Amino acid sequence: MSDRRIEVLTDLPPATADQVLALIAAGTAEDGQPAVSEQGRLRVRHGERAGVRHLLLWTSLGDASGQAGGPGAEELTGYGQIDGTDPVEAPAGELLVHPRRRSRGHGRALGQAMLEATGKRLRVWAHGGHPAARHLAVQLGLKLFRELRQMRRPLDPAAAGIPEPRLPDGVTVRTFVPGQDEEAWLAVNAAAFAHHPEQGSMGLRDLADREAESWFDPEGFFLAYRGPELAGFHWTKVHAEEGLGEVYVVGVAPAEQGSGLGRALTAIGLRHLAVARGLPTAMLYVDADNGPAVSVYERLGFTVYETDLMYRTES
Repeated sequence: MSDRRIEVLTDLPPATADQVLALIAAGTAEDGQPAVSEQGRLRVRHGERAGVRHLLLWTSLGDASGQAGGPGAEELTGYGQIDGTDPVEAPAGELLVHPRRRSRGHGRALGQAMLEATGKRLRVWAHGGHPAARHLAVQLGLKLFRELRQMRRPLDPAAAGIPEPRLPDGVTVRTFVPGQDEEAWLAVNAAAFAHHPEQGSMGLRDLADREAESWFDPEGFFLAYRGPELAGFHWTKVHAEEGLGEVYVVGVAPAEQGSGLGRALTAIGLRHLAVARGLPTAMLYVDADNGPAVSVYERLGFTVYETDLMYRTES
């Protein structure tokens, strides 16, 4: 289309970032979940990040939108983000088109631009696995290779159905102290998720970005210690508008794995969400091929709610 323009930026001016976030919000209202992950939205808000590119698809205001505009007036119709920070895997991408402007080839054009920008080495998320996203993946020649499950379970104000936490001998639990516990947490998180680059590669800036968010609550961030050493953690998150509590991330130091600490920390966090926060539902994300973790969560009463799909170019 002659009135379509794709711009690639490494840093978003504040006004443009606001437009991107408004576009993501419009897509979320239509689709039921955001097409851009929390990490991606943080990158929109918090300035330039090495290895991250933003693709903005602009169209004329007169392109069947019913809106008037002066000569050259444009609106933000689509957005894509490329994260090329993984030193081994192909760059990861997310994209969306405004609900009012879909079925006009914009998604395919944006996807093709992302493929060109990465030398046709790309992994793309389809959050929620909607049929249109699956169809676009086929159009772009991508193959399914990862399924990320969102699981949920009801919570009872009396924590019914949540097992009593049984900590290993010699382990104590306290809550996170901002300004004190960041370095220890980053070290254990990196060790616990050494084979999970999305989580294990988190740095101090990533943690600081989350601490600056309105949802951050250190009272829901539990740290388990064996003597002076951090042994594991359970970071919970509250989605107030949806009435959801999230098992945001549970991690156990390699030396403590297999001790039952992860299960105990999960129960501690669930009890906090049910009793202290009074939330009716808990959720979490887990890879479908992580059999041991899926089994643990199923025993805790979680069932599959929806699935995010990741597609990639042929290796």
